[in-house]
Amino acid sequence: MPPFDRLTGNLMLAGAGKMGGALLEGWLALGLQPSNIAVIEPEPSDAIRALAARGLALNPRVRAGAAAVIVVAVKPQIARDVLPELAAATSASTLVVSIMAGRTLEFLGRLLPAATAIVRAMPNTPAAIGRGITVATANRHVNAHQRDLAQMLLSAVGAVEWANEDLMDAVTAVSGSGPAYVFLLVEALAAAGVAAGLPADLAGRLACATVAGAGAMLAASSLDATTLRQNVTSPGGTTAAALEVLMSERGLAPLLEKAVMAAAARSRELGG
Repeated sequence: MPPFDRLTGNLMLAGAGKMGGALLEGWLALGLQPSNIAVIEPEPSDAIRALAARGLALNPRVRAGAAAVIVVAVKPQIARDVLPELAAATSASTLVVSIMAGRTLEFLGRLLPAATAIVRAMPNTPAAIGRGITVATANRHVNAHQRDLAQMLLSAVGAVEWANEDLMDAVTAVSGSGPAYVFLLVEALAAAGVAAGLPADLAGRLACATVAGAGAMLAASSLDATTLRQNVTSPGGTTAAALEVLMSERGLAPLLEKAVMAAAARSRELGG
């Protein structure tokens, strides 16, 4: 059965930036037709405009009960302005999926009609290449069919995990913000290579390929990260010398823990 046979009615996407756009590309790749999609986006890309020529409804007037599913992919700071407008498109059976960082199910419920089925989700930027990881949580109004529908929509850009909402701030801090930490690691590793005497362009290429390759190796292996690290660390060798610094009391682990705690705290602040 084609995946979108389970979607009866139209899908409305509010916000088609990087993450909303990635989701849209994933849905189209799975067979969702542009004619079944409405996009609310004040600054549509050329790709979105091209889809409008194929039947996608771009910035249509919001009609009562017009959407079977509404995916909210706008910045959390404008949620109070956007959600009341989207509420007009809901019906008793509409599923609302929010990927806004920090905005809780309780916050969303206050701005949507009573008893609206809501899924709160946190994807991350590798969704742009279909390698994302999304964690989702649902309110008590989401039924089994709607949960399956949310799973289908979110898995278009990668793996999906479900968790209790009280874990979502930590999820945001680890996987939601995590790609930026990895990119910073590449920057720092390249800069360290330059400090050790490498030309900047070579150091950049080595750092990028090393992190990307190690990530691919981890994804393909049945071994966990700890075992893989131990396997490449010879006693008394160069890697051991580096890890002695990185694993010290002032090394990478406590610094990363501090960073994750700061991100989680900011997620709670955005919760409304």
